[in-house]
Amino acid sequence: MKIIVDRFISDSESTISHISVDQRFVCFGLEDEFRAIKVLKETRIPAGTYKVALRTRGKHHQQYIERFKDIQHEGMLEVLEVPGFTDILIHCGNTHTDTEGCLLVGTSAHTDPENMSVSSSSIAYRKLYPLVVGAAKNGSLSITLEDNDR
Repeated sequence: MKIIVDRFISDSESTISHISVDQRFVCFGLEDEFRAIKVLKETRIPAGTYKVALRTRGKHHQQYIERFKDIQHEGMLEVLEVPGFTDILIHCGNTHTDTEGCLLVGTSAHTDPENMSVSSSSIAYRKLYPLVVGAAKNGSLSITLEDNDR
């Protein structure tokens, strides 16, 4: 199973994308901006294809078990084996201040320059997570991030 993150617009703070699973649009994404030189927790994930697995440790995992009981949250979706990056999660949030270098999800995107955001993040997470959790558990989930914004 494959998640595709098609980055289509960015500014000096944020990047907005379409997120699809197996060629079906699921939600929008928001990340930090592109940087040629990484700044910790302020740089988007480099373009490429990576493995996604479940992470069952950390504060997000504990919070999401409680927050997402209705979808039986089993672990955070973690993007692995990204050169120079660690602790990359797919999680809820609305603006670049929520990302910390991770990928946020939302049902709609606001693309006003210097004021980009995604909305209804919990709803988008409830839509995405059940589609991919099985593949993440059995090791068959990947994510491809494409730069079509520059």
